[in-house]
Amino acid sequence: MAEWDALWVNVHLATMDEESGYGEIRDAAIAVKDGRIAWLGARAALPHRRAGTVHDGEGCWLTPGLIDCHTHIVHGGNRSAEFEARLSGASYEDIARQGGGILSTVRATRSASERDLFEQSLPRVHALLAEGVTTLEIKSGYGLDLDSEAKMLRVARRIGRELQVRVRTTFLGAHALPPEYAGRADDYIDMLCGHMLPALAAEGLVDAVDAFCERIGFTAAQTERVFGTARALGLPVKLHAEQLSDQGGAGLVARFGGLSADHLEYLGAEGIAAMAAAGTVAVLLPGAFYFLRETRQPPIQALRDAGVPIALATDCNPGTSPMTSLLLAMNMGCTLFRLTPAEALAGVTRNAARALGIFDDTGSLAVGKAADFALWRVDRPGELAYGLGACPSAGRVVLGRQPRPADRTR
Repeated sequence: MAEWDALWVNVHLATMDEESGYGEIRDAAIAVKDGRIAWLGARAALPHRRAGTVHDGEGCWLTPGLIDCHTHIVHGGNRSAEFEARLSGASYEDIARQGGGILSTVRATRSASERDLFEQSLPRVHALLAEGVTTLEIKSGYGLDLDSEAKMLRVARRIGRELQVRVRTTFLGAHALPPEYAGRADDYIDMLCGHMLPALAAEGLVDAVDAFCERIGFTAAQTERVFGTARALGLPVKLHAEQLSDQGGAGLVARFGGLSADHLEYLGAEGIAAMAAAGTVAVLLPGAFYFLRETRQPPIQALRDAGVPIALATDCNPGTSPMTSLLLAMNMGCTLFRLTPAEALAGVTRNAARALGIFDDTGSLAVGKAADFALWRVDRPGELAYGLGACPSAGRVVLGRQPRPADRTR
């Protein structure tokens, strides 16, 4: 009987298990048993054990599977008309106040069937999987009523089941004020906290809770009520914070022990200190920064100096970041925010796992962790953040298994 289910040899490992650098092991091997990493190290030190299948990595680099820790990838329609309007001078806030923005996607998502939402989401998800993504966060927030939010979250769960990708769902009911609650934001938060969120949690559809704390979103006081309900239900929280202004959201989510604060262009010193003390991850979203032609950068050096973990994500959404390339997000993180390539790779592996609360299970290569990894035809790990439009993926492995070809081409 084989002691290991599978073994990869003739690979170079970037374990990403260090706080700086790649954790390189050249001319290495990695073994899998029952979907977990059973051994890894230099090939010269490989124990004499039998493996059910031996894979020749052909000199590829092998990294943890990539993690896109902030997406709105399940939605109906697109907002290309708004893109044109912004190029003509309209601001994101102007469009939102005129009934466009998030609410236009709400209308399209509410009118779409569950099957339509799944089919519309497939090309976006497949684009990420083709780049070595093994874990994907998917937010709701384009339904804003119980039935539509549940529909989105069920589609997210289905994506995880059928496409061989680990999916973490995030309830974002406090994304925008639905039209039927116009002028009654507190009443909507009452309904969300008293009915919608508890019902969705009872169905097992929610892994975490998010909100949009902003002038065109919800106040800090309203967000705190949502977080209080999440805490009572045993759910972790995260927050769209300080994207367009400093509303104190980073400090608020840190006070609740939040997993992450995301965007952060207007983050101040007080929020940074709170995040550092709470271990809250800073999730940077360069796609939205680029797409909205923002000029104020997140305070990268201050985050580094405070020891706040920095993650990167696509923020895939129809209005402000219609991007389905995590490799491009890495490049943008380097070129727009001056991250190093090692920081960028950490941002889509170990720190992205921390932002989802799953670092104990994935995000680095270590014995006992899930056998989620990606193989790359590159000469060095830094090359992953280098190419524009390049996809040097040589395959991905989820829980020790390579996805079937149909999963990549459907």
